[in-house]
Amino acid sequence: MPRSAVAIALPPAEYSAVSAQLTEAGYEPIEVKTADDLEELLSRRRDIGVAILDGENDFDRTLEMYALLHDEDRNIPALMVVAARALDRMSLAGKARVNDEYFTRPYSAESLRWRVEAMLIRAEIPIDDSVGGIISSSGSHDELPAESPADGHRGQIVIVFNPKGGVGKTTIAVNVAALLQVRKGQQVLLVDCDTVTGHVASSLGMENTRTVADAWTEDLNTGVAESFAEIAAPHLNGVSVLVMAESPLHTEILEPKRVAEAITTACRVYDWVIVDMHPDYGPLNQVIFERADKIIVPVTPDVPAIRAAVQFREVAVELEIRERLAMVVNRANSGVSVADMERTVGMPALAEVRSAGMLFVRAANEGRSAVERFPKEKVIEDIETLCDRLMATRESGAAKSGQGFMGIFSGGRNTNPNMRAS
Repeated sequence: MPRSAVAIALPPAEYSAVSAQLTEAGYEPIEVKTADDLEELLSRRRDIGVAILDGENDFDRTLEMYALLHDEDRNIPALMVVAARALDRMSLAGKARVNDEYFTRPYSAESLRWRVEAMLIRAEIPIDDSVGGIISSSGSHDELPAESPADGHRGQIVIVFNPKGGVGKTTIAVNVAALLQVRKGQQVLLVDCDTVTGHVASSLGMENTRTVADAWTEDLNTGVAESFAEIAAPHLNGVSVLVMAESPLHTEILEPKRVAEAITTACRVYDWVIVDMHPDYGPLNQVIFERADKIIVPVTPDVPAIRAAVQFREVAVELEIRERLAMVVNRANSGVSVADMERTVGMPALAEVRSAGMLFVRAANEGRSAVERFPKEKVIEDIETLCDRLMATRESGAAKSGQGFMGIFSGGRNTNPNMRAS
């Protein structure tokens, strides 16, 4: 089956690298240098699935091209490299759409390839059966169905949970999601499943976010069901953010099994679904536990947090999810031995994250993750180590092979060499 063509407006060296990756994946890259080039291309080709635009070097040209992508009956998603200073201008232009995405330099050509792949799947782009996607002189063409999102793609569900609050669940969830998206080129859905005290959206500066409860309530009247990918709102860093409900009084529509099914379905579109959960063992959490590939348990070096983690380990045995658990020692440079915590809690430390409370607060006050705001800080190295180990478990497939998530790291402590607890 032929695959979509991708219009690319990048500098020559970048175009060469990106086009090579897309060609290898079976897509046809087409270079466009001006808005006139793009207009001419769109007039003769109906198989342009995504346009990659350079809004950093020539933002005005990008706006011209962007308008063409959504001109008349077109709705072609754009993947734009945009400098931080230009994001406000895009917002003021009033043109940005939920199926558009942004990235920043530096980036890898391979990461763009996977983002294009995910965007085409999510947009369900039709592909022409005409030669090369070129419109015939009569203007008629038959459309083939888009590739199914199920064709080999299966993202990972990662839960961040501890039955005690205040251990850094949201901080870790937000920054893991941001690092996977920004540095690793992964497609990430960040889900705030804490319907009581959740603050994922507010910590990212996203106000009046449409929630799952809102969408599903509308469904009762319209009969139009939306996927989590459609309901989620994009953050400027590229992460899709999904909030279950704004108020704990409006959660009766969130039937646990339906939520779990929707999260599982989202794995057909996203590489990672990161779920920040409320600290309880209620029906919603239990059904999501069952679907998780990995469960990160943030633990701070204090007795209440350690006791809560021990309790969760015991509950996990009863729920038959014990092998999916791994501890992340948060505020690890606080004077308590990580080895002692591992022995007490009965879980290996997948990673250690040093204390950096004010950095996280400052980033949240600006509506950003610390990964974006303070990329060179040591604590971001800790977050990257955690992400690398998550990705390693995915690549090895060990979490599903019987060895278990814990087994990969059971051979000894997994400390960051740059930061060792005493």
